[in-house]
Amino acid sequence: MFPPFDRHVNRRTFLNQSATGLGAAALASLLGREAAANPQSQVRHLAAKAKRVIWMFQSGAPSQLDLFDYKPKLTEFHQQELPDSIRMGQRLTGMTSGQKNFPVAASKFKFAQQGQSGMWLSEMLPHTAKIADDICLIRSMHTEAINHDPAITFIQTGSQLPGRPSFGAWVDYGLGTMNEDLPAFVVMISKSGTKGQGLLSRLWGSGFLPSQHQGVKLRGVGDPVLYLTDPQGIDRDGRREMLDGLAQLNELQLADVGDPEIRARITQYELAFRMQTSVPELMDLSGETAQTFEMYGEDSRKPGTYAANCLLARRLVERGVPFIQLYHRDWDHHGGLPARMVQQCKETDQASAALVMDLKQRGLLDETLVIWGGEFGRTAYCQGAITEDSYGRDHHPRCFSLWMAGGGIKPGTVYGETDDYSYNIVRDPVHIHDLQATILHQLGIDHTRLTYRYQGRDFRLTDVHGHVVPGILA
Repeated sequence: MFPPFDRHVNRRTFLNQSATGLGAAALASLLGREAAANPQSQVRHLAAKAKRVIWMFQSGAPSQLDLFDYKPKLTEFHQQELPDSIRMGQRLTGMTSGQKNFPVAASKFKFAQQGQSGMWLSEMLPHTAKIADDICLIRSMHTEAINHDPAITFIQTGSQLPGRPSFGAWVDYGLGTMNEDLPAFVVMISKSGTKGQGLLSRLWGSGFLPSQHQGVKLRGVGDPVLYLTDPQGIDRDGRREMLDGLAQLNELQLADVGDPEIRARITQYELAFRMQTSVPELMDLSGETAQTFEMYGEDSRKPGTYAANCLLARRLVERGVPFIQLYHRDWDHHGGLPARMVQQCKETDQASAALVMDLKQRGLLDETLVIWGGEFGRTAYCQGAITEDSYGRDHHPRCFSLWMAGGGIKPGTVYGETDDYSYNIVRDPVHIHDLQATILHQLGIDHTRLTYRYQGRDFRLTDVHGHVVPGILA
């Protein structure tokens, strides 16, 4: 909970009533430590295993059957009707609910055991195979949401309905940041040959939390952050003078009305001023070695690509940013799955694995929790007809796969099991709220105690649900 308004008013009023020089000098230092002024910030309930999170979100839902959940019996069942005993009348999307037949589609991709752990992975993930002993593969994720927008909203905010704070905003609110010159929560969306599902800014928004906790989106084209560059004809000294004057006006308004959003506005103006120096330095990859670019792939030299964003994620980790959200789209393969899967894995596999290896070789993986996955899974049956070279899969919330690495997660582990069709979970289910609770636990946060009072009740990311999953912890 934030302290009462009058504490802010008294502190700010004192600065405003002091000499102008004292107020201006103290303000930058004071606002750079807003997290410390929030009693909930920088307070961990538990011993933290991770200091930061990188979430590589694969929007559109990658097919677990073609990447992570090896089901050799599907070859035997290929083009046969999915048994009613497996489907059990479960909910279908409007895209396949009218189908008369539900023919099983075996994966066209070969699987092999990888690493000392013997983890089964698809041939489409040759680079992920190299980190098999570093990751924990969860095959028993499940969710209630069956369509993209509510499913992405659910895994990112803890609710299928819009309006709740995003995961990164909760982490920023709870922990704050140790870097005063960069946002605590950074978002990057990669560009690719296709567009995929749209991503709305509320997915990294602050919801009912103060707006200073929302994610800051870094762009791959043009200015990394909109409106960060000084207006034409305004130098840095002029900008500083303008912000000092604006801060004084905002302080007067804050003292008058006590609205914490005014405080957030002042904080964000000050952060933006500091980012004018820190962001260009962050985005400058000229100091990276040829070996690094080779590790991440040639696309890492191209701003805005998934590979470049993965490399930037490592640089953000080095600079102490606690929550980094990467989005990559177009995993929604209702048709033409084999060919589209090849393209998607070409864009993501090498850089995803490189990020884990890079963090590990720099001694950063142990304290960085890396997550890779989408919002739900795909069906064992084909959407439409199966052809000799192609098939498609519909949305499937009942089970999907996701992997994690670093941050106190047990490496070289496969957790959970599905049936022979990868349709139902038969062992160790992990719900979306369980995943959220476990991530917070690794950051040293008890998910039941990270709350914010809004409209007369205490809200939390996991609502009234969620349990830490001890089986995936080292």
